[in-house]
Amino acid sequence: MRPIAAVRAIRLVFADPDATEHVFEVIDALQGPNLKRIRARLRRSDIGSRLLETKPNLLPLLSDRDALRALPEGSLGRAYLAFVESEGISADGLVEASVGARKSGIDGEFLWIKDWLRDTHDLWHTVLGYKGDLVGEAALLAFSHYETGNLGVGAIAALAWIKLGRVTDPRLGARATVRDGRRLAKQAAWFLEVPWHEWLARPLDDVRRDLGVSGPVQYRPVRSSEVDLSLMHS
Repeated sequence: MRPIAAVRAIRLVFADPDATEHVFEVIDALQGPNLKRIRARLRRSDIGSRLLETKPNLLPLLSDRDALRALPEGSLGRAYLAFVESEGISADGLVEASVGARKSGIDGEFLWIKDWLRDTHDLWHTVLGYKGDLVGEAALLAFSHYETGNLGVGAIAALAWIKLGRVTDPRLGARATVRDGRRLAKQAAWFLEVPWHEWLARPLDDVRRDLGVSGPVQYRPVRSSEVDLSLMHS
């Protein structure tokens, strides 16, 4: 646990909410024994044990946009492609953002878990229906905190809940949307043991049903260009 580094990175997150690399710094600084708990839980299920043994690599699959585009209409993979293209992002972009986070001193299973969490992030967006805006990212972090137990994720989500109340019209319900992310996680399956690499061709509606997600979240996205970032930073 490196609380001083975490505080510094959290300040940078709110100074520039679009600088994803600082989110990874917070997550890494407050990781604690979290990876051990995740590994232990994965080992308790057949699917989780298989994932740990095979250590599938999602990056090549998520980076092959021609292959994703060839998947059936309405599939998870096609919906993921629509999400990243609408947001102007890529799977490789998250890899670049995470390079500053420390990886030394951890074994292959822990390193794979970190990469798995990183590479499935936008698939979680796709299934839940959160956009890549300030509210959607904060709500997904609230969801992720319940699913992963990472204190850094929870800290950013909690502070985002506070700060979004300052910079958004209360009628938009930004705080309610963030708070609802945790409620959704309590009702959903554990996303970390989903064989995402095998589910890309599956209908998105079936994926949502199996994961306990009733449908895409309905909320008003708020982009960083719409708010006074100085209030987010203060």
